[in-house]
Amino acid sequence: MKRIRKISKSKRETREIAENFAKELCKSKDRKTATVIAMVGDLGSGKTTFVQYFAKALGVKEYVTSPTFVLLKKYNHLIHIDAYRLDGPEDLKDLNWNEIIKDPKNIILIEWADKIKKALPKEYFLIKFEHKTEKQRAIDIKQIK
Repeated sequence: MKRIRKISKSKRETREIAENFAKELCKSKDRKTATVIAMVGDLGSGKTTFVQYFAKALGVKEYVTSPTFVLLKKYNHLIHIDAYRLDGPEDLKDLNWNEIIKDPKNIILIEWADKIKKALPKEYFLIKFEHKTEKQRAIDIKQIK
């Protein structure tokens, strides 16, 4: 997949970026393990908003909130992890990481993924969120191989 770099000036633009990325991911059918999307960025930079629109594009009906205190929320095969409160990759064991990563139907979105970087698979998607102005966010999506 080609790298995507966008400046979002509104939630509507963030929704379009998330929806287009979700559609691109759904095109690849030959997965052997879960698809992992590692998200990094400052507090309030748009990670959870992106996940909400991404989930909606995949047909998730529930309202998606950040799993900061529960660490993991599962919506069928969409798994949303917030690693902010984790001390390191070893804490993922308590979240059944070794099992959820094996299922090729799973799409795993991880907020604050820099905290568990050593546990990420060899291939994953990295999304960097950056504040540009009060209303603008830079969103950079690239595939790591």
